[in-house]
Amino acid sequence: MNINKIYLLSVLAVLSLSSCVESNEPGFELDTDSIEIDAAGGQVRVMLESPDSWVAKTQNPWITVTPANGIGSTECTIMIDSALSVSPREGLVRIERLGSGERKDIKLHQDGFDYQIAARTNTVSLKSYAPLDERYFDVVVDANLPFTVEIPEKDRVWLSCSVPELVLDRGARPRSVTVRFSWDLNFTQDPRATKVELKPLASESPVALTKGVAVSQAAADAIEIGVKGDSLALIAISQALDCWASFDTSERMEHWNGVTVWKSGPNKGRVRSAAFKLFSTKEGLPFQVKYLTAAEELTFFGNSNTFLKNLDPGEHICELTQLKRLNISAYGLVSLPESFTRLKNLEYLNLSSNNFASLPAILTPENFPKLHSLILNANQRHVYYDLSNTVTKDLGGFIDESDTDESQNRSFPLRLLRWSQLDTLVLSVNYLQGSIPELSDNPDFPKWTAEEVNACDTLPSRLIGLPKVLPNTTLFTMNLNRLSGTLPDWLLYHPCLDLWVPDALVFPQEGKDQKGNNCGFTNEPANLDYYYKEYVNKKYNPKNMQTSR
Repeated sequence: MNINKIYLLSVLAVLSLSSCVESNEPGFELDTDSIEIDAAGGQVRVMLESPDSWVAKTQNPWITVTPANGIGSTECTIMIDSALSVSPREGLVRIERLGSGERKDIKLHQDGFDYQIAARTNTVSLKSYAPLDERYFDVVVDANLPFTVEIPEKDRVWLSCSVPELVLDRGARPRSVTVRFSWDLNFTQDPRATKVELKPLASESPVALTKGVAVSQAAADAIEIGVKGDSLALIAISQALDCWASFDTSERMEHWNGVTVWKSGPNKGRVRSAAFKLFSTKEGLPFQVKYLTAAEELTFFGNSNTFLKNLDPGEHICELTQLKRLNISAYGLVSLPESFTRLKNLEYLNLSSNNFASLPAILTPENFPKLHSLILNANQRHVYYDLSNTVTKDLGGFIDESDTDESQNRSFPLRLLRWSQLDTLVLSVNYLQGSIPELSDNPDFPKWTAEEVNACDTLPSRLIGLPKVLPNTTLFTMNLNRLSGTLPDWLLYHPCLDLWVPDALVFPQEGKDQKGNNCGFTNEPANLDYYYKEYVNKKYNPKNMQTSR
């Protein structure tokens, strides 16, 4: 081989090697030149090939590229913020090769937001019962329009909600708020369901995509009237009230604490009386009380929330028209439902230690013709000696009772004094104010007649012509109220005054009324000597007792 051929082959080899090296160098390329993304935004990865240094630029503040510069091939992340309007928008990312000035563009298209009011949870299933503090559910709503929650009117008795303020501080970008729904017990044997709609607040708002909530609630557990039903009702009531002590269900119901049953007759084995004591509830009596249809007596005493709540016993107790004795004391009551008047057979009613600011209007002899014992003592929510020196509201204690006399001064509530069939009326430790009415000229009160007095050897002639007030009441207390003025003769010479223990349970008052007047009676007797001078034949006359010895 001659030298020329060797030289030629060498040149060809060098050229060939040079060609191979050039073909292995990367070009300046992107794997995409356009990006389309929805209104929510996000991240898109783009592969960049470059033989040398490069830099990425954009004039759109809602677009970020990372890394923004580099050397050689790199995977870049393009981050797109969520949109701020309902209209789409366009953007551009430009990548420039620093050595040569060569450029590559990526065009971006982002959709705008649709108008929307959408619940993230669209179906909710509820139990028929849960404790009060658990009787709610939360629904997160994404919206870019002010909205209202619409519950069908027929379902608002058991379902309600509170809607927080929606702050639209990012244009059309939806914001999230939590709507809290509160629900009530289902005490019927039928399940119930409703559809809650989410609607734009303004009628002229643009058409929006809306997603409401379908709410369903299970029916109450069936409780049949009878012995078994009574036991189930007692357990359910105890649980609903959150009683501190539970029934020992390993024993027969007749041995349960506070429960008595009928020993014979058509209701044999069923609950005759039941007492629920020391519990913690924030609502009225549980609906299961309505199943105790054989009970004559029920007691509910000792709610830990007594002075914190303004409660009503509710409608369910009013279905027990057979009740004779009812005690709802230290519960937190401030009112009675109108249907309470269905309890026509009540003989004994104890509403002591509640929070009544005034006597329930339904408490009249006409509404409760068989009632003979009415207990209304200790209804003070807060204790204040001087009522003129406090701005505290909701004091209870019948402080709002506003009967007035001829001079428009407060007086003792007349409707209680008209209740002639009562043998027990207890009103101690309240905020009753004003004077005790004299009643001589009041036609609602008959007078003691000579015939009545002469027919009974213990009645004195001093009674003749006096108003006949609470003639059958053998226990009457009104001590430690804010009463004042003079004691009327009908009270000072009442046939049962000595039985009332007046020096302890009638005459003593305390503090000042709302006008700043000192309370107490100006003619309060020091003893009952004056009384026994008239009632000479009384069994408890001290002279008679001395003679008998």
